[in-house]
Amino acid sequence: MKKNNRRLFLKNAAVISGVSILKPSIVFGTKANSAIRLGIIGCGNRGTAVISSMVQNTNTAIVAMADIFEDKLQTALPKYNKLNTDKQMPAIAAANMYQGSKAYMQLLENKDVDSVHISTPAYAHVMFLEAAVASGKHVYCEKPVAPDTAGCKRALEVAGKVGSKQSVVIGFQIRHASPYVEMVKRIQRGDIGDIITVQLYYFSSGSEIHKPIGTSDDELRIRNHFHFNALSGGILLDQGIHMLDVCNWALNAHAINAIGRGGKKDPLPVGDAWNNYQVLYQYPNDINVSIHSTQMGPAFGDVCCRFLGTKGIAEAHYSGGVFINGDNAWDSGVARTEAEITPEQRTSGAFLSALGDADKNKEQHFISSIETGNYVNEIRSGVESTLTAILGREAAENNKPLTWDEVLTTNERMDPKLNLTQFDKK
Repeated sequence: MKKNNRRLFLKNAAVISGVSILKPSIVFGTKANSAIRLGIIGCGNRGTAVISSMVQNTNTAIVAMADIFEDKLQTALPKYNKLNTDKQMPAIAAANMYQGSKAYMQLLENKDVDSVHISTPAYAHVMFLEAAVASGKHVYCEKPVAPDTAGCKRALEVAGKVGSKQSVVIGFQIRHASPYVEMVKRIQRGDIGDIITVQLYYFSSGSEIHKPIGTSDDELRIRNHFHFNALSGGILLDQGIHMLDVCNWALNAHAINAIGRGGKKDPLPVGDAWNNYQVLYQYPNDINVSIHSTQMGPAFGDVCCRFLGTKGIAEAHYSGGVFINGDNAWDSGVARTEAEITPEQRTSGAFLSALGDADKNKEQHFISSIETGNYVNEIRSGVESTLTAILGREAAENNKPLTWDEVLTTNERMDPKLNLTQFDKK
């Protein structure tokens, strides 16, 4: 098979509707119900954070919610209702709360839902993404696209089925953080010259263990999915993937091959996921990229991407500045050290984080695409970044060099071996 036929063509795709766009108030009838009506699948911490920000920053309201666990629904309900009532929107009807293994399908069958937010453990992302696209809903799906290669290939098939009037985005919000957007623009126009190498790292604190309410081992694993590869994909796909996505974005490419090391030092009593990786990737144009990713200990470290070029160095942290040193020096204004922050800035929260507007901008971009008809489809770029993380994980855990094509050929499939019907109401 020719190399070009083997290599996936993974680029951002945007589908622009050619039909006339009606104002939301005309589409939905009155000013009161002109909001985009949201449903959420997975009512945990991340899902609640994102949908809360979305409702606060866009013309949206939450009309339905689904989760496999009843306690997740009940914990999230008053938060979602307050978001609605703060905007003079109605509370969520009891009939629109769905629990159990088929809850996601019940929500997708609800004709009152215009757009769905998928924020479940990664093992379910592709299945729910596929069903949501088939239902005709707009979709905001958290990353990673899938924990394995087979899931990524399945997602690519879904990408080709997205309707001409659907928006589907993946939760890589850093691509909408203003300081990062400006830095990448300057890198791509040549401000740091030819890129020689890239350094990435994500040093996180450890993740706590959540006790199950019942005695089921499956419940224990789901509530602690970050510690299991088959459920979450591991820390490279959960956290390190953000820096790999920024790298792919800035270089407009994905890795060709990888070698790696890592392990599970100071292990927790549950799970099989490693808590440290060191991976070296080779990208096109002989650019070497390294990533260190850890999740251990009581203290959060730092998150950074650093691009070293012939004319300068571009550097971006979550907190700690986004800037370029060299021939074309530039600074985003985000504080590099605590000493640079004035008391007034600290009080207002300004200049403390490079991600301050990331979620808001991402959500506004998504909802605006629905309102204007400038629909977007981010599945392919999301798959590319997910596969980049999978390539690094597999190279490290198999202790051998791997190429992009070899990872695709293996068609790795992880089976979480869950019996989800046990959580259905009897």
